[in-house]
Amino acid sequence: MINVTPLAADKLKGILDEEGQPDGALRVIVVANEHGAQYMMALEEEAKSDDTVIHENGVKVLVDSASVPLLEGAEIDYIDSLMRSGFVI
Repeated sequence: MINVTPLAADKLKGILDEEGQPDGALRVIVVANEHGAQYMMALEEEAKSDDTVIHENGVKVLVDSASVPLLEGAEIDYIDSLMRSGFVI
């Protein structure tokens, strides 16, 4: 369902370690709006009962049931350039 690139997985592992949550996960939320969709990400320690849990490249990604169909085939990557750096979907 969601692909996490090796670079994004490495960056996420580093962030989780820095935050003291080495067993934590990345939550991905999609909110539909008039311009398409807005993607949000947050760190969480545990999955909720209606979450889909994805294990990819050594990291855990949590997706709520409403966001699952909107993320089908998505990829999470990390970009580090002069103009910007951060996670992208």
